[in-house]
Amino acid sequence: MLDDIALFIHIVQKQGLAPTAKALDIPAATVTRRLQKLENTLRCQLIHRSARNFSLTPEGEVYFRAYSHLVDQFEQTKRQLHDDMHGMSGALKVMAPVNLTSGFMRPMWSDFIRNHPHIQLELSLSNQLEDYLASKADLAIRVGPQPDSNLYQKHLGVIKTLLVAAPRYLQQNNPPTMIDELNNHRLIGTKPIMNWELSSEATDQVITYHPSFSTLVNDVNLATQFACEGLGISLLPETEIRDLLNSGRLIHILPKWRGRNRDVIAVWHGGKLMNVRAKRLLDFIVNYMQQHKA
Repeated sequence: MLDDIALFIHIVQKQGLAPTAKALDIPAATVTRRLQKLENTLRCQLIHRSARNFSLTPEGEVYFRAYSHLVDQFEQTKRQLHDDMHGMSGALKVMAPVNLTSGFMRPMWSDFIRNHPHIQLELSLSNQLEDYLASKADLAIRVGPQPDSNLYQKHLGVIKTLLVAAPRYLQQNNPPTMIDELNNHRLIGTKPIMNWELSSEATDQVITYHPSFSTLVNDVNLATQFACEGLGISLLPETEIRDLLNSGRLIHILPKWRGRNRDVIAVWHGGKLMNVRAKRLLDFIVNYMQQHKA
């Protein structure tokens, strides 16, 4: 019946059945049939039938005043939601980790902003696992397993982790040749990874090493700086230290071993449709990850 009430409001606003049928692109017979159905349901006549003029019955006046603003508000909201879901302009809120966003993925964000100037991008950066649902973000990028079954998930890529140290540190300390020899070194850790899961590329052997950290931080960038300054050995994401390895500022030690791969995952609300702006960003991220082999 609500659809028929909305149709009645349109008839009044268009001042006739034929103009309404043309405006809504539906057969005139359908408009007549649905109006009659509504009148039968309400048990009253709403419109005086006349070929020369259009007028409402007293009952029609009452129903029109009661429902016209509700129908207008509903249709305005419907248009706004349609524009929000399908328009390439408007707000886009994304949650992401600080280090991955400001480091490896920074060029991707710059390209996205440049290519989509009408999207108002809001990046909420944190290395802490914030409540995605409470944030009302359109999309979140996370690293590591995501147990929340209420969220849709898409795997974006894999980040390798490597044991590294600065040349200065290795000149002052004998480079380790076996995992156990790490006990004799200063180790720099990054929360929340308190244990180092290391796998052999030659044998696929996996061991869990329990380091005794000389320095422990909750920021990968700071751990990287400490390692570059020769303050110890650290297990760091390859995406964050790629340039440092290429330039020789850091050296990959124990090259036959590597840390556990970290999965990069996009998540979004399982009960919320993804708007076209978030879809475009997701495609942008996937393409970037594939090109840069993260």
